[in-house]
Amino acid sequence: MSATQTSGTDVELTIGGMTCASCAARIEKKLNRMEGVEATVNYATEKAKVTYRGEDVSVRDLIATVEATGYTAKEPPPRYPTGPRSTPSSYGAEAADGADGAGAAGATAVHPDATDDDADDPELISLRQRLLTAVILAVPVIAMAMVPALQFDNWQWLSLTLAAPVVVYAGWPFHRAAWTNARHGAATMDTLISVGTWAAFLWSLWALFFGTAGMHGMRHPFELTISRGGASGNIYLEAAAGVTAFILAGRYFEIRAKRKAGAALRALLELGAKEVTVIREGRELRVPTADLQAGDVFLVRPGEKIATDGVVVEGSSAVDASMLTGESVPVEVSAGDPVTGATLNAGGRLVVRATRIGADTQLARMARMVEDAQNGKAAVQRLADRISAVFVPVVMVLALGTLGVWLATGAGLTAAFTAAVAVLIIACPCALGLATPTALMVGTGRGAQLGILIKGPEVLESTRKVDTIVLDKTGTVTTGRMTLLATHTAAADGARGSDRSGDSGGDTSGADAAETQVLRLAGALEHASEHPIARAVAEGAAERVGALPTPVDFANVPGLGVQGTVEGHAVLVGRPKLLADRGIGLPAGLDRARTDAEAAGRTVIAVAWDGEARAVLEVADAVKETSAEAVGRLRALGLTPILLTGDNKAVAAAVAAEVGIDASDVIAEVMPEDKVEVVKKLQAEGRSVAMVGDGVNDAAALAQADLGLAMGTGTDAAIEAGDLTLVRGDLRTAADAIRLARRTLGTIRGNLFWAFAYNVAAIPLAAAGLLNPMIAGAAMAFSSVFVVGNSQRLRGFKAV
Repeated sequence: MSATQTSGTDVELTIGGMTCASCAARIEKKLNRMEGVEATVNYATEKAKVTYRGEDVSVRDLIATVEATGYTAKEPPPRYPTGPRSTPSSYGAEAADGADGAGAAGATAVHPDATDDDADDPELISLRQRLLTAVILAVPVIAMAMVPALQFDNWQWLSLTLAAPVVVYAGWPFHRAAWTNARHGAATMDTLISVGTWAAFLWSLWALFFGTAGMHGMRHPFELTISRGGASGNIYLEAAAGVTAFILAGRYFEIRAKRKAGAALRALLELGAKEVTVIREGRELRVPTADLQAGDVFLVRPGEKIATDGVVVEGSSAVDASMLTGESVPVEVSAGDPVTGATLNAGGRLVVRATRIGADTQLARMARMVEDAQNGKAAVQRLADRISAVFVPVVMVLALGTLGVWLATGAGLTAAFTAAVAVLIIACPCALGLATPTALMVGTGRGAQLGILIKGPEVLESTRKVDTIVLDKTGTVTTGRMTLLATHTAAADGARGSDRSGDSGGDTSGADAAETQVLRLAGALEHASEHPIARAVAEGAAERVGALPTPVDFANVPGLGVQGTVEGHAVLVGRPKLLADRGIGLPAGLDRARTDAEAAGRTVIAVAWDGEARAVLEVADAVKETSAEAVGRLRALGLTPILLTGDNKAVAAAVAAEVGIDASDVIAEVMPEDKVEVVKKLQAEGRSVAMVGDGVNDAAALAQADLGLAMGTGTDAAIEAGDLTLVRGDLRTAADAIRLARRTLGTIRGNLFWAFAYNVAAIPLAAAGLLNPMIAGAAMAFSSVFVVGNSQRLRGFKAV
């Protein structure tokens, strides 16, 4: 397993004021310089995940360090079990206590639990107001600069009147952030934007008041490229206003897109019931779900959500768990069955005893795993962060170099200045910082909707590399419980058999009555036993023939079976040796059925009454109906499936044949503690191994595997050890999980390619004078929106 654990105290801080990946890199660097602190800061989610050790470091110290860097930080309140929280935003608002509002430009804490209603979000309201101001005022400025026919006498002074509010008011958050960062000796994306727009605006002011640009009748054409020469008669108000408007537009759509990226987790958190009807001292009381305690008994009426994880005490119903598992078919539950909080009671009245509350519930654990994954960083993201950390200073140097080269070649101060401004503006590394986290947010959120929980971003790399998938048989490929599979009854012409689905061989005339009697008598006797095989027979009989009679004179025959009297018949049910010890032999037809069943690895139960053998029953751990299809899907992904089991070779071979696994890829008779050695051996052969399991004895193997997939229906130990958790007990979800993880990784790589290619191509063009600063601003804004929009395509991922 790729993820590593670090001992210490974990805390998550909500960071305000970040505007680009270089901001996140600065905060991360400052935190990691503290003694005993390990931190990762995610720009897209606006979160810092910090692990600190020792008594000399506290949360207050961590927050103080972030604030000293020029940003805001606060520890979010407990999320569970009360549901969504509200966290103040930072864009267009003053910073929190003790901070100076660094980087307030467009910095949104994209909290997974933030509201979707833009009308209630002060951050987006402020941003939208600035954007509308910029667009309304900048459009005529750009139009007059681009269309000479609109340049009436003294048009330049109208341009100044319109452009000034755009630069000063609409662009104020950028300037404030740049100034704060400069006070802390840092440069970020806001520095590039602020320096570029102020340079263009101040140059225009100089040209208007001290140059020739303010003269009556001044005209100048608009060019997409930068012309050499020029003089003090040129103004760049359209560049200052246009860049501000374009970047604000890009930031606005970027923030809205990032918010949509977290919509899946927000929806997950909001699934839980807000109130519950608790039964106390015989009275029904309506209380907030947060007041529930483990052991409380509560009522769930038809159409209501189950408040928390528990066990049904009374009643039966169908429960719709699609919101957690992605499985559309409701599950029937009755007394003794477990139920999960946030699922919907679609049928009858249920009385449930709470077993898990708050942060221990499955819903809370799912949300925590998804959020942890979104806050983590993949290896490719760490590379991008390292580049972003040094990118802005490098761009500043490149802009100065561009200015110097143009001046040295005699192009004139105007052309040199314009090219330098274009370099500053086009080089902003927004897309680079958004490439990974936005794809992670959307991919992990979509996975949560489908019942697939990705533990961390490191998992994505593992899914690309794996070539072998080890499938634990019991509970993964099979149901994990003994099931009555077939019934063979004695007849004059031999034995006839029917499987549990009702398909039968031969003529069924008169046979159903014989089978019904066998199941009634054998099932009644086995119902009195607690043995797993006996329970399988009793449950299968009750399912097929209905209510079972009550036996008398019941007795257990140790190691062989049971005996008793049912409806006046002296009945024996057990191993064939039980009948043989009583001098009862199996007829040829039944003996042939017994031999065939044992060859297939199934357990054979013989049934006799009144001194005569009547039937043999086949019992085994049934293969899940979807397992064969799942194996086919895994093969289609380029994986070699291997069946791993502690059962004997005959049983393993039978299961493998049923699901389509080659006999050479079956590893049987493996002790639980040896499973991890099997994984190590495969890895030693040069394979990259994925492991799917659900039991305590699978935990070590899941941890050892390059990719561990834990069935969510399994034990806590297995789930904790896995990299991916499959909420449903359906093996097909394993294929979907690997596809989704690979798709997410592919999107990240595509985003990074675009972001790198954009900067690599755009900076030389700007330095060469081939991009007007306003066009550069539009291109920079588009690159961020493109990256976020590309990530949004993951929302359309569908399970096969």
